[in-house]
Amino acid sequence: MTEKISGYGKIADRVPPHAWFGVSAVFHYLGPSFAVLLFPSVGVLGVAWFRVASAAAVFCILTSPVRVFRESTWMGRGLLVGLGLCLAVMNTSFYLALDTLPMSLVAAMEFIGTIAVALYGLRTGRNLIALILTVSGVFVLVDVVWQSDPWGLFWSTVNAALFVGYIVLGHRAAAEGADRGVERLGAAMVIAFLALLPVGIAQAATVFTNSYLVLAGIGVGVCSSVIPYICDQLSMSRLPRGSFALMLALLPATATIIAAIVLSQIPTLRDLIGIALVMLGVAMHRPAT
Repeated sequence: MTEKISGYGKIADRVPPHAWFGVSAVFHYLGPSFAVLLFPSVGVLGVAWFRVASAAAVFCILTSPVRVFRESTWMGRGLLVGLGLCLAVMNTSFYLALDTLPMSLVAAMEFIGTIAVALYGLRTGRNLIALILTVSGVFVLVDVVWQSDPWGLFWSTVNAALFVGYIVLGHRAAAEGADRGVERLGAAMVIAFLALLPVGIAQAATVFTNSYLVLAGIGVGVCSSVIPYICDQLSMSRLPRGSFALMLALLPATATIIAAIVLSQIPTLRDLIGIALVMLGVAMHRPAT
């Protein structure tokens, strides 16, 4: 069988997994920052459609989704469908939450669901201290006025729950190495596109004649769902699931910094203290051996 994609495993081995995670963390919220700017022109569901549709198109070029699905076992197909549906609903609920809540808060809530995953992977007292520091930092980042928008919180909670599903399913996809993981990710993204097609196509279609907005929507997809998800696979293929989950504490800090630069959501002293605690905790953590 001739593989359409190769070389990711070698790339993953040559660069420390923490570096791949760092790239993923930046693009994980850089893309959504640009997406928020498109909400008034394209609509929340339309931007979500552009994100998944453009990512699926790129993965069709990089991988062979149909072949991967056809040659998978029934259990493997279940993994692809589960990951695809998870990506579709998670990305949509994420944007619905961002429409009414600050990005740093949505990111902090994403991390809450990963605490259990990180706890499961603990093996040493040092890592327990690291977890305590990172959790403390995340909760410092959560503003006390967060209960003022229950609808936004609902979508943020849905996104946070599915983010845990993404970690678990994504790690299983990467279990046989980065090459296989990226191939499975491509098939899952096509399934996500098919699931989201009837939901966001109406809003997205209203701007199909505007080349600027179409290109912006494609850019959101590449920044949000291609670069970070591939980097996640490169990182997941080498990091234990618990270690990867703990490193996700960097996401609220990254979101706060990017929101300040792109959306002018300037962090407070409290935010900076939370970021410092998160980074200290992640720096202390050591993968279980």
